[in-house]
Amino acid sequence: MTTSFPGFPKSFFTFLRQLARNNDRAWFDANKARYKQDVAAPMSDFIVAMAPRLGKISSHYVADPRPHGGSMFRIYRDTRFSRDKRPLKEHAACQFRHDAGRDAHAPGFYVHLAPKDVRIGGGIWLPPGPELRAIREAIARDPAGWSRVLGNRRLKAAFDGIRGDALVRTPKGFDDDHRHIADIKRKTFFVMRESTPSAAGEAGFIDEVDDTLRAAAPLMRFVCKALHLPF
Repeated sequence: MTTSFPGFPKSFFTFLRQLARNNDRAWFDANKARYKQDVAAPMSDFIVAMAPRLGKISSHYVADPRPHGGSMFRIYRDTRFSRDKRPLKEHAACQFRHDAGRDAHAPGFYVHLAPKDVRIGGGIWLPPGPELRAIREAIARDPAGWSRVLGNRRLKAAFDGIRGDALVRTPKGFDDDHRHIADIKRKTFFVMRESTPSAAGEAGFIDEVDDTLRAAAPLMRFVCKALHLPF
């Protein structure tokens, strides 16, 4: 299995720019063959190339190149509960999820590609109540371990700290004076690094992604331990 990837072609971002100007089902249906060729196929190739690299970070994160049901996010937006009724996403993305969970609430590594917005990172997004409490309790119980995550040299060099929306008030059962109370209040835990579309078009992009995911590993390892998942 190859670990090389030539970069995303110019047609990848060209299609996404055109989609942003024509975000409706009729246009997309007329251009679906282009989407499959210019967006879905390069994304599948990227996921295939990432699989052996990801396995060297952790054998428990899945790189599945299938365009449906795999690591690639679907292009269609869920508009049921949104005021924004645009039917299609104007970016492409993939998530390498932990093999213990197939939904977006499982910890995962993430790559986001849009014409003006390329991001790479990892974490866990809005975990359900029991999982969120387990992560908070792990931070409260092991403040030194969480400090090692925050102070990890590689993580600090790649990212601007742990991010995620937080509660205003301290969650019930936790100490207001805990040294990591700002993080205990979080509802989401992730790290994210910005890149560029021009970088994504180069052969070195896969190395950049590899290095970034490795830098996120201390956070992912802590979250997995908190949730009693292998890393």
